[in-house]
Amino acid sequence: MSEARDLFEILATTRAMRRLKPDPVPDALIRRILEAGVCAPSGSNSQPWRFLVVKSPQIKQAVQVYYKRAFEEHVRAHYQTATPPPGVTPEAYGRQKAAVEYLTDHFHEAPVWIVPCLVNQRPAPSRGEGASIYPAVQNMLLAARALGLGATLTTRHLMFERETDEILGLPEGVHSYAIIPVGYPLGKFGPVRRGPIADVVYLDRWNQPFSD
Repeated sequence: MSEARDLFEILATTRAMRRLKPDPVPDALIRRILEAGVCAPSGSNSQPWRFLVVKSPQIKQAVQVYYKRAFEEHVRAHYQTATPPPGVTPEAYGRQKAAVEYLTDHFHEAPVWIVPCLVNQRPAPSRGEGASIYPAVQNMLLAARALGLGATLTTRHLMFERETDEILGLPEGVHSYAIIPVGYPLGKFGPVRRGPIADVVYLDRWNQPFSD
């Protein structure tokens, strides 16, 4: 295992790692990832997060049924009609689609899942609620990369939120916001592919170019 040291190297090479080995990951590394997560900011510093670490094959297999169903009913059609995103060639986009299908079929084989949750949320959480959990998710993804571990943020299980939350045993008032499968990667890290900054950054007014 080789740890990446430079922050900007980590940022530039932390891509969605959807092909993971089933090999066990030491608890000490998972703890370091979780510690990075709780270093994140949250609204009013309320820290309303909870993190469920899932290792049970039975729980993962049960959730994977709905994960795969969501792919078949919703996601597959998207990839059949979507055009490649900025900075991504058709060939690379084809590989991404293959990796998504691989994760769909092998989701339950990832040795560890981290399920970030929020507690005491309103019945219909607003967009702002995510500000108290997604920074923690990004911290954990970056920490996994720094430790040489593969991970990805996925929310597809939320298409069957009631069913999957029940399988995960989440109590009333607790909502999952993602599942992060963690494991040793089968592929290589980054670099990430993105469109140019000039296409997505504006100055003061919408569509007014931002110049360095």
